Amino acid sequence: MRRVAEDMEYTAPVIYQHFANKDALIGELVRQGYGELEARLTTVQGATDLDERLAAVAAEYLRFAGDNEHLFDAMNGTALDADERRTAAAGTITVLAKLVDDWAREYQVELEAQEAYEVIWGTLYGIAALGRLGTIGPARARHLGARALQLLLQGWRSAS
Repeated sequence: MRRVAEDMEYTAPVIYQHFANKDALIGELVRQGYGELEARLTTVQGATDLDERLAAVAAEYLRFAGDNEHLFDAMNGTALDADERRTAAAGTITVLAKLVDDWAREYQVELEAQEAYEVIWGTLYGIAALGRLGTIGPARARHLGARALQLLLQGWRSAS
């Protein structure tokens, strides 16, 4: 908390006036991070083609992960328990779930929606981790994320 206060050019007591402890501060950062991610995913959905919209969302998710490494780690770490994290991510999940539902309806593909968006989210999270760790780098992560999404969608279309 002292380091956070120093970085913000405040004293620790000022931070403690707003947050009971470090976990409360990190929890608020996680909630705000998911809010920012939701806004960014919503903003990139300009294309009318659903495949392109999903690809844009995937690329933006990976861009967010690369641009906000520490925040992304906190958002996907243990700062919040699983239920709190899911609540914090609800808006982001809704954006992705709606796209998946729209895509499945457009292509007349029978999907279990929650399973489908969890597969997409998990795939993108794994690729984001590789990108952030420098294993593949952020630009390659965005390319691979788009390609992985394209392959998932192709597979789901051909299975129907």
